[in-house]
Amino acid sequence: MQDVTLTLPMLPDMELTASKTAGAMGERIRMNPDKIEEVQAAVVEATLNAFEHSGASDRKVLIQFQVLGPSEDPWGLQITVRDTGHGISAEDLNRARVEQKQMMLRKRGHGLRIISGLMDEVDIRSGAEGTTIIMRKMR
Repeated sequence: MQDVTLTLPMLPDMELTASKTAGAMGERIRMNPDKIEEVQAAVVEATLNAFEHSGASDRKVLIQFQVLGPSEDPWGLQITVRDTGHGISAEDLNRARVEQKQMMLRKRGHGLRIISGLMDEVDIRSGAEGTTIIMRKMR
């Protein structure tokens, strides 16, 4: 099994289900325990951001975990967190990206900055149909 997909309702503590799944996937590919913890923290942060900020009318978040590389020698994980909310404005998204680069501490944007610091690659796509965060961590 290379992929796992969760559809989580926006209910208290459901981010812990996502974290446990991330941990199991990391263990499956023999990822270093410290890196597994980083992946789990990033998944919790991305899931909570979707819960708190998306405004999704279906009150659900889709999370897909994908093993990268061949099953006999995987080299990483890709995790996609998607909501169907109102999206992040281009201004807020650009502000978050500038803050990530400058590593400035401000009232807003900490979640995206934290995620970027924990993962090897982060891509954020947002529009009127929702927000998608694609995160990669190499083994």
